[in-house]
Amino acid sequence: MSALGHYLRAVDVLLDLQVTSKQQLFDSIGSHVARIGGVPAHSTVAALLRRESAGSTAVGLGVAIPHARIKGIDHVRALYIRLKSPLDFDAPDGSPVGDVFVLLVPDPATEVHLEILALTASLFSNQAFRGELHGCQNSEQVKSLFDRWGQ
Repeated sequence: MSALGHYLRAVDVLLDLQVTSKQQLFDSIGSHVARIGGVPAHSTVAALLRRESAGSTAVGLGVAIPHARIKGIDHVRALYIRLKSPLDFDAPDGSPVGDVFVLLVPDPATEVHLEILALTASLFSNQAFRGELHGCQNSEQVKSLFDRWGQ
């Protein structure tokens, strides 16, 4: 299984993002990926919305893992977003989402993305990890935490 830290860069950690809807969240993700990775924002937003319309990517415990296949990227890209104010995400436990781990994979995708999704869900189900994550003050601390825990 791949380590999560391998796919997450400090530049892709967004702390205290202020959005009021999933649409604004996905728009922010699309803008970020366009700025940093050169993928048109509309491609990322459309792919995330398409996946979300199939069913909520919230997993409970205040965590969502939006993921999508993106034409035009050649490697797996991960983003961690801590929302300033939690969002309703139709989570199975009814909890609003404050932690968002985004996984963007090339289209067509390989089985690696399924491994990463499973690892991410397992990691975020760990209360100690979430506690340390919420204590991180900057993107470098978040990146370091994923490097240590996301094995």
